[in-house]
Amino acid sequence: MTVGSASEGLSQAGSGLRRVIKVGTSLLRGQPGRSTTAVITDLATSLARARQRGDSVALVTSGAVGLGCTALGMERRPSEVVALQAAAAVGQGRLMALYQDAFAIRGLAVAQVLITRGDLASRRRYQNACRTLEQLLAWGVVPIVNENDTLATDELRFGDNDTLSALVAVAIGAQELVLLTDIDRLYSGDPRLDPEARPIDEVRDLAELELVGRGAGGGGRWGTGGMGTKITAARIATTSGVRVRLADGRDPAVLEALLAGERVGTLFHPSTSPLGNRKGWLAHAVLPQGTLQVDDGAAQALIHRGASLLAVGIRAVEGRFERHQPVRVLGGDGREIGRGLVTLGSEELEGILGLDRAAIHRKLGETGDTVIHRDHFVLTPAAPDPTSP
Repeated sequence: MTVGSASEGLSQAGSGLRRVIKVGTSLLRGQPGRSTTAVITDLATSLARARQRGDSVALVTSGAVGLGCTALGMERRPSEVVALQAAAAVGQGRLMALYQDAFAIRGLAVAQVLITRGDLASRRRYQNACRTLEQLLAWGVVPIVNENDTLATDELRFGDNDTLSALVAVAIGAQELVLLTDIDRLYSGDPRLDPEARPIDEVRDLAELELVGRGAGGGGRWGTGGMGTKITAARIATTSGVRVRLADGRDPAVLEALLAGERVGTLFHPSTSPLGNRKGWLAHAVLPQGTLQVDDGAAQALIHRGASLLAVGIRAVEGRFERHQPVRVLGGDGREIGRGLVTLGSEELEGILGLDRAAIHRKLGETGDTVIHRDHFVLTPAAPDPTSP
């Protein structure tokens, strides 16, 4: 982690990068002297120039609920799900109209892409979403991605568009994710509250992300994110090999400088051993349907030897799930080790708990021995070592 200022450029301009840009509600609501229309106009100008340099860009946007609230004369964001859904229904059309007008003037077509967590949790639907986004980019269309707030229920919500933007970046194989926010960069603490907070220019590993994330605050009055969700997004993207830039979206010159290759804001370096597309999906997009707790021997085999999870190593089963559904795998201390797709349902597993391998083979055959194959398992970032105190 590098603290202080940096002026070194990244030599990216004109390199044909694939980027995902995320802009949140706090920016889209505008500031004194800069309306929502002006914010979107500046975004369209910057992204059109990036397209001229050879970059392909997808935009992940918040703002539907906020615009709906404004149209309805509300002073505060609703808290009830049905009210949020109704406000989003009012605001989404207004939001897209602003984007369509701003980009059309600059010769670019846009496409509305509304996604729920369930769309990405299903492997088939995830692949369909990937193909749709790829086709739009191939056509030179700018995808405008938003969570489908009108339909999403609590259990199928991303909770914030920072997470959605990271998953979109992974899905389309982006080289860079840009998180535009209302602060100039990441700090060691909240600079509004801590006079000792220091600017952080670079973050190079997950341990540093974890450390910074503990002190990150929540969202503002209108947003649902905050610095904590941006740390989460950076973790998702960097573990999948995507570079992340966090920068001030209030000043249009900042995005222009960033897209031109200048060093601004905070840079999160991608992992040197990134997850592939499938394991990235397993680690971050799936919705686990249950939990398996394993003994220390199984935990060590999973973490250190890249082994499959055998039935004999399972100590407890929680939840109800079918074959081929995703589950969380916990060590003996209750901390998550990883996630995977099971070959047996919860009822089948409960029927063999405590049996030795010979008894399991007699009951299910040899194919029942492997509950999660290593090709369908991914370690949770910073998975604990079961042998450490």
